[in-house]
Amino acid sequence: MKLSEQTAGKKKVVVIAGAGPAGLTAAYELAGSGRATPVVFEESDKIGGISRTERYKGNRIDIGGHRFFSKSDRVMKWWDSIMPVNEDPRITDKTMLVRRRVSRIYYLRRFFDYPVRMSWQTLSNLGISRTLKAGASYIKSTIFKRPEKSLEDFYINRFGKTLYSMFFEDYTEKVWGVHPSGLGAEWGAQRVKGLSLLGVLKDVVSRQMFGKRNRKEVETSLIEEFIYPKYGPGQLWEIVADKMVSNGGCLEMNTAVRKVIVEENRVVAVEVEGEAGKRRVDCDVFLSSMPLKDLIAAIDGIEIPEEVQKAASQLPYRDFITVGLLVDKLKIRNETKLETFRDRIPDTWIYVQERDVRLGRIQVFNNWSPYMVKDYEDKIWIGLEYFCTEGDDLWRMSDRDFIDMAIDELEKIDIVDRRDVEDAVRIRVKKAYPAYYGSYSCMPAIRQFLDGIENLYCIGRNGQHRYNNMDHSMLTAMEAADSILSDIPCQDKSSVWNVNTENDYHESK
Repeated sequence: MKLSEQTAGKKKVVVIAGAGPAGLTAAYELAGSGRATPVVFEESDKIGGISRTERYKGNRIDIGGHRFFSKSDRVMKWWDSIMPVNEDPRITDKTMLVRRRVSRIYYLRRFFDYPVRMSWQTLSNLGISRTLKAGASYIKSTIFKRPEKSLEDFYINRFGKTLYSMFFEDYTEKVWGVHPSGLGAEWGAQRVKGLSLLGVLKDVVSRQMFGKRNRKEVETSLIEEFIYPKYGPGQLWEIVADKMVSNGGCLEMNTAVRKVIVEENRVVAVEVEGEAGKRRVDCDVFLSSMPLKDLIAAIDGIEIPEEVQKAASQLPYRDFITVGLLVDKLKIRNETKLETFRDRIPDTWIYVQERDVRLGRIQVFNNWSPYMVKDYEDKIWIGLEYFCTEGDDLWRMSDRDFIDMAIDELEKIDIVDRRDVEDAVRIRVKKAYPAYYGSYSCMPAIRQFLDGIENLYCIGRNGQHRYNNMDHSMLTAMEAADSILSDIPCQDKSSVWNVNTENDYHESK
């Protein structure tokens, strides 16, 4: 639906860059209020941003994996209003399933619980020597705390140097392309702030003594179940987009915001480019979930400090490649006590800590939802996740060579036999993960400049250059929508920026 004369009434026209979770949440809230007309421009042909669902020959891929879980009652109720939880998914396709959370670490060609638990299985996998060394290292870390100048310090203080080396060091470097000693401790403070070996042990005791725990009291990485759209996360965002348009909002795909026109410290219009060429769209408010480096480059009509321009242009990101692999069977079998279909492994995610491969994670889409797989009974549909930087050797590799490499790595670590692979597809995603090094230290200056533009709100993961979960991105959008619909002066954006700065909320993934 395109912007028309119908938007030119008394309602505020709110232009929104990006149809990901943040952009669509804001648009849905504004359209539903009856007091504003949201106009969403999405550069790609996909709804949901990184939370979209890719389709390939009847199979579905969840880019990055998205558990629908939040400590925010507002977010949980919002999801339920869009797609209610239904224990019998045969009733309707527009439903949420309740899923069991199983994530494990694959290390030494063995499975370890994630988060790491001091169980008999863990001790057996590690062996006596490694166990004693890990125990002594952890005790030392509790006595001699390191100043937390880096992510390495953060992890060692909570797990000890030995467990850090086994389960965090190499994987973190795979994800970010930088050793944890070169990453700011702020990343850990945001993403794994409540997680520690002591916290894991407390959780085990609490579960044994009190059984099921309150959603708001458990660390997010320790949750045991979550809800999930029947056909993947993109299904929810496609429904949200349809409802938003039905409520009077506008959505244009394959249309990018190229210029943000500012006059007297207010955004008065944007210039967009789509299939019909370039045009100007006037607005009362502008919400941006586009990458900060792109937003700063697009701003026109106001002087941008040189420090801000330079820092924004150099903000670091990690890009993402996933390979969807259709296989007849896996070599690894279910050795847990959990009941599974045909003795398949129960994992949604497997974190690959093996140092001799570049593979970071494996998703088993059969376990996210059986409806993600065209032939659920006879095939296993997995996602092989690699972290890279646009332009590096992984990014430049041809699809065929990359898929061959990925299958070789799976064979190397005893996950599959090549002869059991039936089909594969490769998908690349730019700017999947805002990174916390380099010019990220200049974020206060970037934020101060942007906050000076009265009717501009930065929302979402890339909009704030913050490694938010989906629910946090939604909350930034809700706060922005609340401000727009209230009489609160727009100069104060603190409620939007302060989402996900509390000390007891995290999701490690």
